[in-house]
Amino acid sequence: MPKNPLIHHPPWRQLLILSVLAPLVVSLAVLMFTWPASRMEARSLPVGIVGTGAATQQTVQSLTSAAPGAFDLHLYADDAEARTAIADRQVYGAFEISSRRFTVLTASAAGPAVAQLLTTTAQRFSAQSDPSRPVVKSAVQDVVATSGDDPRGAIFTAAMTPLVLGGVILAVMVAVLVGFRPAWREVLALGLVSCITGIGVHLVAQDYVGALPGDRVETWASLSLMLFAISSTVAGLAALLGPGGVAVGAIAMVFVGNPFSAVSSAPELLPTAVGELGQLMPPGAGANLLRSAAYFDGHGAAQHVVVLVAWSVLGIAAIVEGHRRMVRRQGTPARHSTDLFADSPLHDALTDDENRTEAATGA
Repeated sequence: MPKNPLIHHPPWRQLLILSVLAPLVVSLAVLMFTWPASRMEARSLPVGIVGTGAATQQTVQSLTSAAPGAFDLHLYADDAEARTAIADRQVYGAFEISSRRFTVLTASAAGPAVAQLLTTTAQRFSAQSDPSRPVVKSAVQDVVATSGDDPRGAIFTAAMTPLVLGGVILAVMVAVLVGFRPAWREVLALGLVSCITGIGVHLVAQDYVGALPGDRVETWASLSLMLFAISSTVAGLAALLGPGGVAVGAIAMVFVGNPFSAVSSAPELLPTAVGELGQLMPPGAGANLLRSAAYFDGHGAAQHVVVLVAWSVLGIAAIVEGHRRMVRRQGTPARHSTDLFADSPLHDALTDDENRTEAATGA
């Protein structure tokens, strides 16, 4: 019967070990959440430029010289073309420049932090206009706005952490506490529970708090796919690694994927490697897929669907392989939820309870 390795040490040494490990773990967790936010600035942020006149050229030069590498500029012939690009999630916004007016087109639904950045940029350029020329006035038009019930996107952002935790919890409930066997039953259970949970989250987020105003089916499907991608991955790691797999999956999703998801900002505002990694993980891909479904009629969703489906496939494959290994070890399919974790303290505790119950009954 496996024992906790700390038990083999005297109490004073146990306390010393915990005094080192606990602060280290908590400090690393805080670092993972705060470091990306502390490095937030524009990095190749896709932004449109409307116009071909001298004022436009001057603004482009000023943008590129004042903040080298901050913006990835796209030229559009007119206002309508720029608005279409914003609605299709090709750019986060656009600057429309004339000799007397500086209009910034934003999409707060794509990220309130980016919309604020573009607005501040427009105001700065207006204030720095040539004194010998007429005053350049700035104006802001929100092309794709957030829900009226969530004007700053705070509800949308707050919902992401519970969603990520929810995916981990679903995996623990299905793979550990219940322990559906064989593999296809576990996969089916994860899919069914993810879809039903998606309905519950959808009812809260869309009908109760009004943070997801898009098509109901698309938003529900996005929520369900995100939950399934997270839960199947964690369940797959549990099938392969046992209890340690749950810890690895939870750490990867909650303490890496979640802070790197850029749900409160945008991937292009985080350090490049962090932003790219975040979008290759289920929390980041799920958050952006949900934005596309809720506010952009599904535009820009394809790459995020691919990421979530890829994680789901990997999770299913890990579940199948984990169950196959378990059957080879035991010779027969596992029937109880604790069989997958036969070497875990949970198995020992449940076995002791069963033995005590049987002894009491026999007595």
